[in-house]
Amino acid sequence: MKICVIGLGYIGLPTALLLSQKNDVIGVDLKKEVVEKINNRIMPFEEPGLDVLLKRASIIASTTPRNADVFVICVPTPFDKEVRMADLSYVKSAAESIVPCLRKGNLVIVESTVSPGACTKVVVPILEKSGLKARTDFHIAHCPERAIPGNTLHEMVTNDRIIGGIDETSTRLTYELYSSFVRGNIFTTDITTAEFVKLMENTFRDINIALANEFAIIAEDAGVNVWDAITLANRHPRVNILKPGPGVGGHCIAVDPWFLTESSTKCKIINTAREINDCMPSYVLQKVKEAVRGIESPKITVFGVAYKGNVDDARETPALKFIKLAEKEGYSVSVYDPLVQRFEYPLSGFDDAVTATDCIVVITDHDQFKEMDYDEVLCRARHRNVVDTRNIVASGRTYRLVTLGKPGELEDMSVWAGQEKTALSSATDR
Repeated sequence: MKICVIGLGYIGLPTALLLSQKNDVIGVDLKKEVVEKINNRIMPFEEPGLDVLLKRASIIASTTPRNADVFVICVPTPFDKEVRMADLSYVKSAAESIVPCLRKGNLVIVESTVSPGACTKVVVPILEKSGLKARTDFHIAHCPERAIPGNTLHEMVTNDRIIGGIDETSTRLTYELYSSFVRGNIFTTDITTAEFVKLMENTFRDINIALANEFAIIAEDAGVNVWDAITLANRHPRVNILKPGPGVGGHCIAVDPWFLTESSTKCKIINTAREINDCMPSYVLQKVKEAVRGIESPKITVFGVAYKGNVDDARETPALKFIKLAEKEGYSVSVYDPLVQRFEYPLSGFDDAVTATDCIVVITDHDQFKEMDYDEVLCRARHRNVVDTRNIVASGRTYRLVTLGKPGELEDMSVWAGQEKTALSSATDR
């Protein structure tokens, strides 16, 4: 079988490589550098296990689609912040690029995350410009991905999948294709329900994180360590509270709730959760402002701009809003991330980032940041302050640590300029 995968990013390329184990695959991407790397068997991004799969894959990359039996759309669906809606321009372009190649009996699968109804109301009319009709001439289904960066390959193979076809034939054909590599259970439904389920999953997580963030804020006022409290609460057999943090990032959780609610006026909980999570960078900044109070022209060092630990993906990262807010306060901001290669702000080397800093702000929970000796790192600092939004930094001898969700009032931070603790204790010691 010949399969054409449109979009060779974090989801499209792994999907193409898995399908290539038993099929001939043509991968399509508009970025020429991505196409060249794949044809030279060079991974265009970091993801464990994919480099090995790429080297032995039966795949050819191109900037334009070719005739195939199956077309899989894996392009991004950005968030239009101005109107709080899914930007379907890439999905539309992908569908339009398929039209000249579409033949009777073809199957089109949309993996891209879309708002409910998009496949039937947006994608199908574009494909029917070919002169073919859905259901009678070609088949279409939605099969949303369920994978996480850093563990994509394993999750694509082992996680359960949802397949929704426009009719029974579309569903069956898609089921047969994905069962060639999916070892998890495959559940079938209609195409709009599949769209809705994907958005429900990430909206649930967004709301759970918002609840954890609100718990963290309340716990500080109550004199409670929220991290201990969450651990204890999760001992209940029907409770699973997620971790608080500086906000929500990534291409899914931070935007999918808006895709779900864009056509509804009855979404109070979802909107509130989005507001809480979007305000967390501002809440973190308030802690930093207290930490550098009285310091002239403070320098802030951001540790990590990836949206989650141990990945190189900075899409929708809460670090971006925090940096913009910090600069608006007049702070000088240095950014260090050992994994991220591209970011809206300049990335500094480690030495430049920490030298003469007044406060390190840990945004991302990379293992490297967990394992650092902050007593040693802050020897180069002007003032030894750490604001930890992920609860990964241990209390040290020579610096003042403030952790999100842990009680403790900030005192005059000027005492931490180059001298060890005396009578004062860290926020986590109280």
